[in-house]
Amino acid sequence: MNSKTKLNPNPLVQYIGKPAALFTKSDILKFIMDNGIEMVNFRYVGGDGRLKTLNFVINSLEQLDSILTVGERVDGSSLFNHIEAGSSDLYVVPRYRTAFVNPFSEIPTLDILCSYFDKDGKQLESAPEYLLQKAHNVLRETTGFSFEVMGELEYYVICEEQLLFKPADQKGYHSSSPFNKSEEFRREAMKMIARCGGNIKYGHSEVGNFTKDGIMYEQNEVEFTPTALEDAADQLVIAKWIIRTLAYEYDLNITFAPKIGAGKAGSGLHIHTRLMKEDKNVMVENGQLSDVAKRAIAGYLTLAPSLTAFGNTNPTSYMRLVPHQEAPTNICWGDRNRSVLVRVPLGWRGKINMSNIANPLEEGERKDYSNKQTVEFRCPDGSANIYNLLTGLTVAARYGLEMDNALEIAEKTYVDVNIFDDEHKEKMEALDHLPTSCFESAQQLRNQADIYSAYDIFPEGMIHSLADELEAFDDESLRPKLEKEPELMMQYVRQFFHCG
Repeated sequence: MNSKTKLNPNPLVQYIGKPAALFTKSDILKFIMDNGIEMVNFRYVGGDGRLKTLNFVINSLEQLDSILTVGERVDGSSLFNHIEAGSSDLYVVPRYRTAFVNPFSEIPTLDILCSYFDKDGKQLESAPEYLLQKAHNVLRETTGFSFEVMGELEYYVICEEQLLFKPADQKGYHSSSPFNKSEEFRREAMKMIARCGGNIKYGHSEVGNFTKDGIMYEQNEVEFTPTALEDAADQLVIAKWIIRTLAYEYDLNITFAPKIGAGKAGSGLHIHTRLMKEDKNVMVENGQLSDVAKRAIAGYLTLAPSLTAFGNTNPTSYMRLVPHQEAPTNICWGDRNRSVLVRVPLGWRGKINMSNIANPLEEGERKDYSNKQTVEFRCPDGSANIYNLLTGLTVAARYGLEMDNALEIAEKTYVDVNIFDDEHKEKMEALDHLPTSCFESAQQLRNQADIYSAYDIFPEGMIHSLADELEAFDDESLRPKLEKEPELMMQYVRQFFHCG
C-alpha cells in the first residue's frame, strides 16, 4: 500500500490499494466478500437532480455478479419529465469507480452510482451524467484540454435558538465554537463525505447567521478541491445527500436554498474551473493569467444569461442575484472582486516563500504553486441541477476557446473597481446584466439553444423542456411585487426551501 492510498479516507481505496478511478468489478466483489457487506444500493440522479435509490439484499455470488455486470431496470418516465410512459424502461448500470460504504446504514451496505442505458444498450442521450461526459469529450477532442472543476456548497443549519455565545447578526464568517454552534455537525459531515470519495479542501462557517422567532440560522460551507469534471459532479451530489441525511439524524433542518430571508446572506454554489493539458494548469502562463483562461472567461460571460437556466432554477434564485450584494448581477470579471460574475481568486502565482517568513527556523523553498489557479463562476446556487450546470459550463469554456473575438470580450468586460460606486457609473451601464427571473432565463436559454445542442451535447427537446419549466413559474414581474409585499418573498422561500 502506497502513502496515497494509505492516507486516503475512503475505506475502499485503503483496502483495494489503488485509486477509485482504477476500481474493477473484481475489486468490488472482493471488498464486499471480505468485509461482510450484506446489501448494495444503486444510486442515480433523476430529472430533479437528486439521488435515487434501489436496494439489493445480497443472496449469492451469482446474483451479486449479475447486478454489478448488467444492472437493473427502472421506470424512466417516473424519473424524467421528458420520457413517455409508453417507452419508459431504462437500464441502470453501476460505475465501479463511484463505490462507497454507506455511512448511515446499520446493515453493512455498499452504494454505487449508476449510468442510464436505453433498450438498445446505448447510453441515454439525455441522462445527466452522459451529457457531462459528452461535453467533456468534445472539449478534449476540439481543444486538447481537459476540464477540472470544484464546487463550494453553502447551506444553512437551522435549530432552536441558543442564548449563550450569540454571534453578531451577519458576522459569522469563519467563526469558531462556541460562537459557531454547528461546527461539530460540519466536521462530521466532512468526514463522511471524504470517506465516500469526496475530495474536500476545507470547511468553515459563512457570513450568514441570524435568529428569528426563537430559531437560529447558521450558514456553513464545504469546499472541494479541483478534480476531473465527472468526478466533481458525482461528489457534489453525494455531499448534498450526506449533509441532508446527517442533519435528519441530528434532528436539524438544512437548506441549500439561494435565499431564505430579506437582508440575509444568500447561499451560492460557486464553481471553480481550470483547463488542463498533460496535468499542467494552462490558466497561467509566466506567472500571469493566460490567453486560454481569458478565452474561457469570455465563453462564461457570453453564455452567462442562459447558464442561469441550469444554475438558478427557481424564483428565489433571483432574490439572491440583486445589486449591491456579493452575489453578481453584472456580466463582468475581475481579480479577487466578489461583486463580479467571474472572479480570479488568489492563485499563488510566481515562486513565493511565505513559509520562511512565518517560520524563521525553516529555510523554506521558493516553489511555483500556480497550478492551483482557478477561475470562479459565481452566480449558481443550490437549486442547480449539478450535472446540467457543469455540462453548460463545459460548453461555455469550449465556446470561448472557439470564439474569434474572445480576447476582445475579455478586455471589455474586465473590471478592477467597485462598479457600484457613482464614479464608475458609466462603466457599469456599459455592462450586460444577468436575468432577473426564471422567465427571462428561459428566454435566454432559447436564444442560445443552438450553442448547447451543437456537437449533439444537449438534445434540443431537453433544452426546450427546461425552458418550459422555467417559464411556468410566471415570475417575470415578481421582483417589483416583492418590494411592495415582503411576506410574498417568504411564501416563495417556504415553497423552495428544499430545492436542488
